[in-house]
Amino acid sequence: MKRFWRYSLLLIFCACMLSACGEKESEGSELPKQENVAAANLPVISIETVNQGSDKMDFVTKPVAKHVAESIASWTPDYEMPPEPYYEDCTITLMDGDEKVILDKVEAEVKVRGNWTTSYDKKPLRIKFKKKQSMLGLNEGQAYKSWVLLAEYKDASMLRNKTALAIAREILGTDGLYASDAELVEVRINGEYWGVYLLAEQQQINEGRIDITEAEDDYTGTDIGYFLEFDGYFWSEDPLQQFQISYADNAALVPFDGNGGSGRTMKCLTDPVYGYKQEIGITIKSDIYSPAQKSFISSYLDNVYKIMYYAAYRQEAYVFNEEYTAISKTDQLTPKEAVEQVIDVQSLVDVYIINELFCDADVYYSSFFMTVDFGEEGDKKLRFEAPWDFDSGLGNKNRCLDGTGFYAANIVPDVNGGPEGGGEYETINPWLAVLIYEDWMQESIKKTWTKAYDAGVFDRAFAMIAEDKVKYHEAFTRNYSKWNNIIYNAPFVNELSPLAAACTNQEEAADFLLEWLQSRVEFLNGEWHE
Repeated sequence: MKRFWRYSLLLIFCACMLSACGEKESEGSELPKQENVAAANLPVISIETVNQGSDKMDFVTKPVAKHVAESIASWTPDYEMPPEPYYEDCTITLMDGDEKVILDKVEAEVKVRGNWTTSYDKKPLRIKFKKKQSMLGLNEGQAYKSWVLLAEYKDASMLRNKTALAIAREILGTDGLYASDAELVEVRINGEYWGVYLLAEQQQINEGRIDITEAEDDYTGTDIGYFLEFDGYFWSEDPLQQFQISYADNAALVPFDGNGGSGRTMKCLTDPVYGYKQEIGITIKSDIYSPAQKSFISSYLDNVYKIMYYAAYRQEAYVFNEEYTAISKTDQLTPKEAVEQVIDVQSLVDVYIINELFCDADVYYSSFFMTVDFGEEGDKKLRFEAPWDFDSGLGNKNRCLDGTGFYAANIVPDVNGGPEGGGEYETINPWLAVLIYEDWMQESIKKTWTKAYDAGVFDRAFAMIAEDKVKYHEAFTRNYSKWNNIIYNAPFVNELSPLAAACTNQEEAADFLLEWLQSRVEFLNGEWHE
């Protein structure tokens, strides 16, 4: 009866979404006829371990990230601590959808990767080749050593990350910014079928990926590039690779809810008035080799945020000294000009649009990336790029479930809030919220959105979801015959929205994803299209 109720609710919701989208479709934005989409095979990645002993599958079945295992152990009596992820020597064979061999037994190492996803039965993986390899023409065919396989375990459509990254690449790519390329594949490990994965790029400094100055081994100078993550898991990193900043002495922000904040304010950090919230820090994702580098980048980031905050909330302009170690007030620049000297404003606009569109529950918590380059050719501006990890968005968790409302710079419930969307505390992403009320910021958002909408970015995403559902139906069926985690979803069902949890197969889940995204685009287009 419970399953029937959920499915009925899904059908009612979908009917409403189709009705809401009808006007747009009648204006000529037609999706492909699904019955005319030809079935196709996915490329296949075969992983063979050098070790062929009885424990040959352990590297992919047993490891769990240490900090995740410790959390599970804290509430699970007699929990046996699993091994941490480790690299296993392997060979990789890659065949395209026509069964043509592209890579034949190429040497690599493979390990489990990720945070909470390492606790699931089907785990995400990282491939590290001995020599650089091109993979299925991704990123214009450029060759790299490191690639990742995302398991998409709690996304029944298996298409959220692929869709989000495709849209992000179009929007950010126009402005010379990076977002991972990605393609669906099927995976076999030691001859055993292992399901459908999303092949994507490793988030790393590399020419053609995050293209900033990489520190040479053991180099201790501060004139390098820094790849940073706003990260709730910062505490699990090596002390040299993590820090926190003050956010202008934890100054309160006005959330952007479309109604001037509705009289509410919110601080990023824990505060006696605002109550407990989980600490969020910064992880330095690129390698550094000295405390001086950590001290420099933490001071720089703290001051950049102050420049943004003072511009928006005090209408004051502040600038760095020549060493980028301190800031001072100036009357030689407008507040907007002061901001433009230290951040790539267009990158912030692009990443705000992406996060507003996808309503991911992690928006304040993790997978929010920034870069800055102090190398010889770097411009020393903070950039927002490399968006990642959207399987908790696009309606999968209960965030903007009807597709309407403002989210990314608004007050949001903590990521662990259950299907009703509530959580233990509320918080905000300060980087997205601090400048959001500036007129020039809003104007740039509307201009960027209009350009993307009129260029067909969102229609192409709609078409991809509809086509993939049909084209790869057999592959999705094989995946769920292996894992059956749409039905037996106990490890994550409490994270899902009621409508996502109601889906009983990949096709229903893809339909729900498509209708949610159409509704979301329609809402934002009504707010932003010029």
